Amino acid sequence: MLNKYARAFFTRVLTPFAAFLLRRGVSPDAVTLVGTAGVVAGALVFFPRGEFFWGTIVITLFVFSDLVDGNMARQAGVSSRWGAFLDSTLDRVADSAIFGGFALWYAGKGDDNVLCAVAIFCLASGQVVSYTKARGESIGLPVAVNGLVERAERLVISLVAAGLAGLHAFGVPGVEVLLPIALWVVAAGSVVTLAQRVVTVRREAAEADAGSAGGGSPQGRSHGSTQGTSQGSEA
Repeated sequence: MLNKYARAFFTRVLTPFAAFLLRRGVSPDAVTLVGTAGVVAGALVFFPRGEFFWGTIVITLFVFSDLVDGNMARQAGVSSRWGAFLDSTLDRVADSAIFGGFALWYAGKGDDNVLCAVAIFCLASGQVVSYTKARGESIGLPVAVNGLVERAERLVISLVAAGLAGLHAFGVPGVEVLLPIALWVVAAGSVVTLAQRVVTVRREAAEADAGSAGGGSPQGRSHGSTQGTSQGSEA
């Protein structure tokens, strides 16, 4: 849901910065790669050590590259299938690093196997939620649903909670419980979102199959490679 409203706002805010990078000869792909590297480094260097505040600061500085690169591509008139593929693929890498960092903390000094499992579930369910949209679009369906907890919500809930939980190291009491709460919320919300998308794809597929019943076989049951055409970042 946040994707629908926040993306347009931040796109306007970041347009001057995107134009500045273009004037300096920076390519959108370079911004995508640097942004992903920064998120991965912030998550896997700081989170496993329990330094959630500084990890969140580093990740936040780089996570906006997801908006800047697309803005640059549109301004330069170089939007492409390759750019959309690279952006979407590296989004999955960044998300995996964030929740992987949480899991490493709880598997180590955080010493909580249940929360480690919840973090891993958040990681896996996020990938599956993304896949359902990409796979549905690849077989010609619009997947027209705004899920309860899409990528933007997963990141905002998790990173805000992690940043606030990190204030415990500065003597703020009680805030360390925010991250476990956030992980449970993301896990539950991801299940709901997955169900929303599966139900939507089932309905759209039934409508498409009914519409094509008179002529030709529907696209379909192949379990081979996905011919994805999804553009940009996953919702």
